[in-house]
Amino acid sequence: MKTVKIILLILLVAFVGIQFIPTERNQTDIVPVTDFMLVNNVPNNIKNKLQVSCYDCHSNNTKYPWYNKIQPVAWFLEEHVKNGKAELNFSEWGSLSSRRKASKLRSIIKQIESKEMPLDSYTLIHKDAKFSNEETNEIINFITQLKDSL
Repeated sequence: MKTVKIILLILLVAFVGIQFIPTERNQTDIVPVTDFMLVNNVPNNIKNKLQVSCYDCHSNNTKYPWYNKIQPVAWFLEEHVKNGKAELNFSEWGSLSSRRKASKLRSIIKQIESKEMPLDSYTLIHKDAKFSNEETNEIINFITQLKDSL
């Protein structure tokens, strides 16, 4: 029994200790001129849905939940956002070549159609990020038109 108490004490000290390790926050008050919403004429309903469902992981401005202050969750979120931005960063959309934009748009369509995006792990907590069938169709139609206009 004494060994269990020592192990629990060590785990508690380690848990408290890791709370002081900072993470990099992905937040800014500036919307760059290269942002997807500014570069394209995005209808409000699609704009709102993309911001709720995509921008937390795929832009330079994440709206963090309260639990982001707790380690090791903060590390997980930091890595998740970093990987999401590496794949697609809506804040830097205007700086992409037309060829790269077309490729990204094809990828967006494919991932929304196959329900790979938004991620289940994200929509589990952020219920409003899920796409209804109507929203899926609207977004895919808009993205397809955008791709065809390049």
